[in-house]
Amino acid sequence: MSVTVRIPTVLQKLSDGQHELHVPGTTVAEVFAAVGSEHQALYARITTGEGAVRPFLNVFVNGDDIRFASDLQTSVRDGDEVSIIPSIAGG
Repeated sequence: MSVTVRIPTVLQKLSDGQHELHVPGTTVAEVFAAVGSEHQALYARITTGEGAVRPFLNVFVNGDDIRFASDLQTSVRDGDEVSIIPSIAGG
């Protein structure tokens, strides 16, 4: 089983320049743990010490915001796409 994790440009230096990673997992938490096993600095940048998604990052599974589903326990299936999107502020 493989899920595609799309990495934003600003974080690609932590994924060895890769714009997407293919990892196993059945929940977003498992997917992030798999990312962390290969790219520890990236995992540390997208999660807090408690394992939650860092503030100012949004995570989507197939275009749906995980905050409106089951957050990190949101289920994923083979072929799904997890996108990490930094929040943009300004005014």
